[in-house]
Amino acid sequence: MPFEFVEPAPAGQPHADPLQDELALLELAAQGRQVAQLWEAPLSLVVPRTYQRHAGFEAARSEFARQGCPVFLRMSGGGLVPQGPGILNLSLAYSVGQPPGALSDAVYLHLCEVIGKGLLALGVPTHWQAVAGSFCDGRFNLAWGPPEAARKIAGTAQYWRRAPAAMQSGDGQRHLVLAHAVLLVSADPVQINARANAFEAALGSGRRYDPGKVVSVREALLAQGRAAADGAGLMAQVLETLRKTLRHSAAQTPLPA
Repeated sequence: MPFEFVEPAPAGQPHADPLQDELALLELAAQGRQVAQLWEAPLSLVVPRTYQRHAGFEAARSEFARQGCPVFLRMSGGGLVPQGPGILNLSLAYSVGQPPGALSDAVYLHLCEVIGKGLLALGVPTHWQAVAGSFCDGRFNLAWGPPEAARKIAGTAQYWRRAPAAMQSGDGQRHLVLAHAVLLVSADPVQINARANAFEAALGSGRRYDPGKVVSVREALLAQGRAAADGAGLMAQVLETLRKTLRHSAAQTPLPA
């Protein structure tokens, strides 16, 4: 069954939380639907709820919001992620018949394969690996370049919820999955990392991210001697390519069982 595309809600208040619309996709998955959403967030930072343990979190959050950079909380784990112009989000929501411990790697690999095929169609080959020094580093980043000098181009995350009783079979193991990726399309690595590092410094967390460890689709294309559209044009091109990839993914890239 192919993914059904859900259009993102129109932009509302400048500091409205875009992650609430993403969580709403789980309600559609609870109806037995496989849904996908491609969306952009306003200039902001997104952190897991574990960041609330920092004593200075609320003060830093208020100050960044005052400066026009709200800080949103997400349900999944990991680390800080910058959002804003030139950054594309992909969210997939569907149900599976096993718990997280059995399928979490498969969910990540499916997400990486779908995005990787789309990027390859654009002329950007990628693979999954950790990239030390990048923001929100994880085993299932999508990276561009040779493994020993790879740069992160996309990060992935997932959030699980037990499926409602009406969807359960005898073993009661059916769950809903929200798989999410953040893809750097034309965002400037120096700017987004400076924003991320400023927030970490305000918290006194000791974390610092290296802009040389991430790359945008635009930078990767130019580095390979390929033509690259400007910000808006490239974003439209990436959006359409990922839509096509997702439309064909049911046959080419089966979902985790």
